Amino acid sequence: MEEDKAGADTAARGEEHHFPCPSCGGDLRFAPGEGRLVCDYCGHEEPIDAAPSARIEAIRELDFRAALEARLPEAETVEIRTVSCPSCGAVIEIDGDTHAAECPYCATPVVLDSGTTRHIKPRAVLPFALDERAARAAMTEWLGSLWFAPNGLKQYARKGRRMTGIYMPFWTFDADTESTYCGARGTVYYVTRTRTVNGKTQTVREQRIRWTPKSGRVARFFDDVLVLASRALPRKYTEALEPWDLAALEPYRPEYLAGFRAEAYTVELDEAFRLAREKMDRVIERDVRFDIGGDRQRIHEINTTIRDVTFKHVLLPVWTAAYKYRGKSYRFVVNGRSGRVQGERPWSAWKIAFAVVAGLIIAGAIGYLIAQNQ
Repeated sequence: MEEDKAGADTAARGEEHHFPCPSCGGDLRFAPGEGRLVCDYCGHEEPIDAAPSARIEAIRELDFRAALEARLPEAETVEIRTVSCPSCGAVIEIDGDTHAAECPYCATPVVLDSGTTRHIKPRAVLPFALDERAARAAMTEWLGSLWFAPNGLKQYARKGRRMTGIYMPFWTFDADTESTYCGARGTVYYVTRTRTVNGKTQTVREQRIRWTPKSGRVARFFDDVLVLASRALPRKYTEALEPWDLAALEPYRPEYLAGFRAEAYTVELDEAFRLAREKMDRVIERDVRFDIGGDRQRIHEINTTIRDVTFKHVLLPVWTAAYKYRGKSYRFVVNGRSGRVQGERPWSAWKIAFAVVAGLIIAGAIGYLIAQNQ
């Protein structure tokens, strides 16, 4: 366990995750979907065997209030060395020998920052299940389905440009909530009345709603509310990669990061919890509406008490690629577990213009034929 702890400390500091091959001395790398380290030079393989006690330790949450008040045990934090991207804002952990790199999200050249920062250690990691070839196939299929994309984009995909595997930082929150509310339940009913239109009498049914005051209480335990801890990508893209199979989280071990990069979190814990609260509040509102019942619901007020808030820092796997078109970078991300793809996309102006002109020509031809037949 002491050996595992030392390895985790080394990895969390942002140093390179080197695992020498015992056969040839080359670097072992984690093989997605296989749960072992492999050597690309001689083919040597080594399994990753996580102890059951380590799994229990990884699942254990940390106290949110203690973290905000800087009362976490020193063993839960670590100094890391990072490099920041001036374009997209990604903060990537790096090893001590690196002085310049390329951003894995937008391909912008970046220079090493000075100094180190103290971060909360990751407690769990969701290992890659898809290798680069499978991720590229998923991205190529997605790019091929885009309408009005530049031809160069599809050529970019066909050329099989290298993708980067990176572990993105997330926070998860657990909380026990109890909410009291007051509102009203609406019951739809209909009345029949007559009216005169242009001298004719008509019978119509009109919908009415009968409102009844309603108050009550709902309770819910939230487990693993997920919040992105990075600013490198728009949140809408990473949320579109969901769901993540968080039940498959493994205790953090640097072996899972061998051959991959890891991003340091830039969304601090207190800000992340505010985002988590927004997610919780939406679920609580749905619970309240269900509790009110009826055909319609009005909510006047909800008061929520939150207890026993805990959290953990986790790393989730993403394959990334960046395509430059007319001086602008467009980023694509692939869920390293499910293969779901999201990203930005350029539009081909001439393809759109051609489609508009073709549509006008077709519409004009149809109009001409109709006029001739009349």
